[in-house]
Amino acid sequence: MASRSIVRTTKSVLASRLGCPAITRPASRSVAAFDQKRLSSNFYTTDNTYKVPDFSHYVKDGKGDDNSRVYSYFMIGSLGLLSAAGAKATVQDFLSNMAASADVLALAKVEVDLASIPEGKNVIIKWRGKPVFIRHRTVHEIEEARSVDMKVLRDPQTDEDRVQKAEWLVMLGVCTHLGCVPIGESGDFGGWFCPCHGSHYDISGRIRKGPAPLNLEVPEYEFATEDQLIIG
Repeated sequence: MASRSIVRTTKSVLASRLGCPAITRPASRSVAAFDQKRLSSNFYTTDNTYKVPDFSHYVKDGKGDDNSRVYSYFMIGSLGLLSAAGAKATVQDFLSNMAASADVLALAKVEVDLASIPEGKNVIIKWRGKPVFIRHRTVHEIEEARSVDMKVLRDPQTDEDRVQKAEWLVMLGVCTHLGCVPIGESGDFGGWFCPCHGSHYDISGRIRKGPAPLNLEVPEYEFATEDQLIIG
């Protein structure tokens, strides 16, 4: 105890000389007592502190109402039938409007009386706004068309591939260069000549000279009878 008093006196003297207040250490307290006070609390919990609301009276028993269910199915089925009927009517109206009229169908096909076209002559008819050349070829013209070497043709095609009957040549009268109408029985090959840019076609309508890249086009056609031609 005497040594502690001497230490305190020495610290006080040094503090007074340095001009600092003396630092005193508070009396120590029991750690166990402090922890006991800190951990003590007036609040406590029990198993019933948090209560969950009871919603059992809002939950159905799961059996359902058979009458309501049947009514719902009936309404859904009725709406489905009405929707299907409406869709069917709409599609029918749409398709009927898209169908070609009688005037359009009439223009889509053209009938030609071949008996009125003499041998060695051309006729020009109008089909879908375009001229169609029909040539009644002679035996000499047929032989000439079929004797051409395929190697000299720009757009190789045999005469047999361009006609259904050897004596009848049917093709569109539109130059494959820029769409002009060639002149019949003209040109360097005895067929057709386009005066616009100088394209020459032979008696089978094949390009032989000039800027045109392809032969004259052959449309769809058929022979209804021996003397009746249907184009289209």
